[in-house]
Amino acid sequence: METMRANVFRGVNSFEIQEVPKPHAGPGEAVIRITLTTICGTDLHIVRGEYPVRPGLVIGHEPVGVVEELGPGVSGYNVGERVLVGAITPCGQCNACLSGHSSQCGHGSGYSALGGWRFGNTINGAQAEYLLVPYAQANLAKIPPDVTDEQAVLLADIASTGFGGAESAQIKIGDTVVVFAQGPIGLCATAGARLMGAAFIIGVDTDPVRLAMSRRMGADVVLNPQEQDVVAEVKRLTEGGADVAIEALGSQTTFESALRCLRPGGTLSSLGVYSGKLSIPYEAFGAGIADIRIVTTLCPGGKERMRRLLETVRHHRVDLTPLLTHSFSLDNIREAYELFGERRDGVIKVAIHP
Repeated sequence: METMRANVFRGVNSFEIQEVPKPHAGPGEAVIRITLTTICGTDLHIVRGEYPVRPGLVIGHEPVGVVEELGPGVSGYNVGERVLVGAITPCGQCNACLSGHSSQCGHGSGYSALGGWRFGNTINGAQAEYLLVPYAQANLAKIPPDVTDEQAVLLADIASTGFGGAESAQIKIGDTVVVFAQGPIGLCATAGARLMGAAFIIGVDTDPVRLAMSRRMGADVVLNPQEQDVVAEVKRLTEGGADVAIEALGSQTTFESALRCLRPGGTLSSLGVYSGKLSIPYEAFGAGIADIRIVTTLCPGGKERMRRLLETVRHHRVDLTPLLTHSFSLDNIREAYELFGERRDGVIKVAIHP
């Protein structure tokens, strides 16, 4: 039996590199040899037991690689081609997909409540030497020769999610936008707001390193809630309130602050994953009559989404490589998790090389 090395979740705060069976492609599937992947904040939630997955699962959901094997029914691809696969792998055929909600693929059909998120959630993920890709025809995006692995890898999840938050908010040319939390997804939301045509962008965080990166990704002003009243300052800077507030952390505090920063008729675009009870103060919501809109976004996936993001990078509209601050081999992934989890040494994203 052929084997490969993979990062296997064993239980709360327990994972290790193990030899596991190498996957083979069945009908409609593909196997890619992983050349670059990452650690995501969601992986930390899994390891810490904050999001339950089954023991024995390979973690990870941001894959770039080379086609190793194609199953029956997959056409238009060749072994050896470089590909990007989104963290969300829609089938392209279910009701959600055909209705234009591919991120929610399979929802209501006995699958995960998080729709098309399968890698490292319901099936083996990308922190491994090889990855089995379901619905390969709908999910393999060819990487142009002039785009590097490092330029492509963050498109699989955090860029698609962050940009998606800006898109869901329907940012218009000339809008004022405030982005709460400048972690990897918030930084991509900041970059996405600039791509969408926002005229004035405010980044909010408590970490000086991330605030500096926020400016690099497109923020005009950065605010630290430990040093000032962010809501009051946003209202002052925007002459009454932002057109759009993007919440990229998933806490009651940031959600409420984002809501309070809006002008009447504004939009709160929520990217955070919340636990426990989330409440909406009635006065911040204009008692329900302020024409405020709240929208949520799950990372858009599929090969057409990845193709469009790759074109954005290829034509130099955005450069996310500064977010890859650290790099580790798969064998040293425990050290990488410790660095990332403790937010040491100015870490933003960690690249993993199998």
